[in-house]
Amino acid sequence: MTQTTAESPARKQRAQLKVRTLRTDRWWLAPALTFAGLSAFLIYGFWAIFDASYFVEPYIAPFSSPCLATSCPEGARFLGLAPFGDWYGLPPGLLILGLPAGFRVTCYYYRKSYYRSFWLSPPACAVAEPHKKYTGETRLPLIIQNVHRYFFYGAIVIGAVLTYDAILALVHKPAGLGTWILLVNAALIVAYTLSCHSCRHITAGRLNHFSKHPLRYRAWTFISKLNAKHQPLAWASMFSVMIADFYVRLVAKGVITFPFA
Repeated sequence: MTQTTAESPARKQRAQLKVRTLRTDRWWLAPALTFAGLSAFLIYGFWAIFDASYFVEPYIAPFSSPCLATSCPEGARFLGLAPFGDWYGLPPGLLILGLPAGFRVTCYYYRKSYYRSFWLSPPACAVAEPHKKYTGETRLPLIIQNVHRYFFYGAIVIGAVLTYDAILALVHKPAGLGTWILLVNAALIVAYTLSCHSCRHITAGRLNHFSKHPLRYRAWTFISKLNAKHQPLAWASMFSVMIADFYVRLVAKGVITFPFA
């Protein structure tokens, strides 16, 4: 027979600290840099969506691809198609913005990054957050984060389109600097997409016996290695898509005119 003793009221209470944290390092630096990086991406993306200089043969800016309206230049239309016809006159990037934006907004890593940097929830480990109530992702609007796995399928489509654009540029202008910028960007976008936690789960996350599914196990092993690099791939692909998009727009505007642009 065991004897139990009731805990004292003092042990049940959380330590009452008069300061926000006992950390003495620069814990605020990481969320501050994250805030600056994500803000730069949002500002650039908003400008790029409404900028009209998004195509110069054979390059199309990633923020405006695929171009699916009649208002798109003929060479910029994806596979020569314009399924949205003449009625759509808004910037082409708005048509497809929801897929890559939704994928990144609901991404597990990006959730952590903007929760900490924009909402300070919490800003860092062992640092108290300013919010008095915590409900996690169990109610609106954050419960919508659970659709991340579905945005993954849309992100696969966007990655395939950007890869197609890069290969098309390689065929028509193999010596162009823009071609290689688009190729690097496509590779990073695809790597970031495949490193997604949902992709890892879809590949073989529900299998009970890897030995019975050797091909899926190999795929899962490869995706797991990418998944370990999910954070750096998220940042690398975010900056690569900005660089590639801005480069194409500078060429389209005539700002960059050297022979191998």
